Order: sequence, then structure tokens, then C-alpha cells
Amino acid sequence: MYTNYFGFNEKPFTLTPNPRFIFLSKNHKEAFAHLLYGINNHYGFIALIGEVGAGKTTVLRALLGQLQDANYRSALIFNPCLSGVELLRSINHEFDIDACSEHANELLAELNRFLLAENAEGRTVVLVIDEAQNLQPEVLEQIRLISNLETEDDKLIQIVLSGQPELEFLLERPDLRQLNQRIAVRYKLRPMSMNETHAYVRHRMEVAGETGGVSFSPNAIQMIHLYTRGIPRMINILADRSLLVAYGDERRRIGVGIVFRAIAEICNLPRGRRITLAVAGLTVVVIALLLAAGAMRRPTLRSGGAQPSAAVTAFPARVAP
Repeated sequence: MYTNYFGFNEKPFTLTPNPRFIFLSKNHKEAFAHLLYGINNHYGFIALIGEVGAGKTTVLRALLGQLQDANYRSALIFNPCLSGVELLRSINHEFDIDACSEHANELLAELNRFLLAENAEGRTVVLVIDEAQNLQPEVLEQIRLISNLETEDDKLIQIVLSGQPELEFLLERPDLRQLNQRIAVRYKLRPMSMNETHAYVRHRMEVAGETGGVSFSPNAIQMIHLYTRGIPRMINILADRSLLVAYGDERRRIGVGIVFRAIAEICNLPRGRRITLAVAGLTVVVIALLLAAGAMRRPTLRSGGAQPSAAVTAFPARVAP
């Protein structure tokens, strides 16, 4: 609808994952590095935790793209709402080995033969299970049994469990403590920072072919970040709706007002509450700008002056929302 008006070749903020639009923030890169480190060091179990829309699938796609050479064999399970036997059959099917049996022990035996053959060829076998928070405890126990397939000195399969924060609570169940203790590498994916949100919006617009036909003001980007809390999927939803509102108004510069209207439409707010939202949002932006200006004017400590206390210097530079 608005692509021709703004000069895009395609919509820049679609929700469907597209490898051409991939953007790895600092936290995404760290998550990717943790996963690759755990796999290459054969730790056995690795966990990736992140909120809905935080970019877990983006990291997994980057990981699977990295594991395409002859040194790896990888499989992705993205529908974990299965029984133990169904999961085993899905795993065997993904690795192109016999998946016809209805008995877990026969499926495990077939998988073990495959893993031993791959190990003998010097290849690392990687199993990625997305949306792992949906796994039943008995299925997770079945996955733990898969990890028992090993030689005297090495794990035959590396298993990545990726899921929402509920996965953490699931793994803390007393009956899953054996599995929880085996997870040697864990990473919690954090939202993007303000600067990363700006870079993310700019990146997707450039990939979509933007040539100067539309732009977001700095305050608009700040409002998008505050509303979405740096969650990529939410950024896509709000930025797309903002472009649609701007198109309807025949505007090519997206400011805070357009973002406010986009938020109101997404939330389906009545007109009275839209005004309240606009006032509240404008107040937030003004306060944020004043705080930023105050931080820039803060005098620099001289080398001979008082130093910050240990409590201050030890506090993290950025606290995730």
C-alpha cells in the first residue's frame, strides 16, 4: 500500500522472518557466540531464553546458517507439542534416518547408530528445539535420555533448547533437576538498546530499498523504543503502523505525533484515551531528553578528586527492562 509512495521495493517491517533483513544487536551477537561456543566444545546441553519477539529465531537462523559446512549435521524441531515417541520420530526424520518405529527404544537405537557414524567421520551433530517452553516434562526427560548417547570421552549430540522465560521455570521443577544440571551454557537474550533500535529501523528500511522518501525523527525513534521496550517484533508492528498513518496523512517525515496515533490504533483506544496517551508520551519524551541533556552537562571528575563509590562503579551500565 505505502511501498510505492515512500519508494520502497518491499515492506520493511514485515513479521515474517526474512534472512535478508537479519540484524544482530550486541546481545544477539553474544547469544550467537554462546551457542556456537557450547556446540564446538561439545557441552551437550545449551539453553537460549528470551521474551516473545526478542529475536530468538533470528539467532537460531544465524546459527543454523553457520552450521551448513561439512563439519556439522543439524536439525531443527519447531513444533515441540509432541509426545516422547513423536519427538524421537521427528528427530530421526530430520536427520534422514529410520523414523517408522512406534517404540522409543528402537528409535533411540537407530539414532545412536547414526550419531556413532557421524562421530567417526568427525562431524558434530546439533539438534535445535525451538519453543521448548511448550515441552511436557516427560518429553524433556526423553531429551535427557538422548543426551546419554555418548562415547567414553565425548557427547555424540549437542542439544540447543530455545524458549520463552517459562522454560526457566519448567527446568526448575524438581523432577527435571538432572536435565537442568546438565545445561552447561545458558544465555538470556535482552532487548535492544535505544541506539540499536535506531540502527535496526534504519537497517530494515535500507534493505527494503529506501532512497530518502521517508524518515523517522529522533524523538519518534525514542518513542518507538520506549513503547516496544526494544523488542524487535514490537518494533516491526509499531514502525509498520506508523508508516501506514504517515501514508494516510501524505507525510514523509514521521514524528512523535504519528507514532502516538499508531500506538492508539494498535491498542484500539477511543479518542479520549488517545489524547491522554499523547500527553503522557510527550511528557516521557521531554523528561528523557532533559535527563540526557543533564548527563551531557555533568562535570567530569578530575584525577585528584573524589571517585565514585564501589557501589556505583559496580552497578551495571544498562539494566534491561
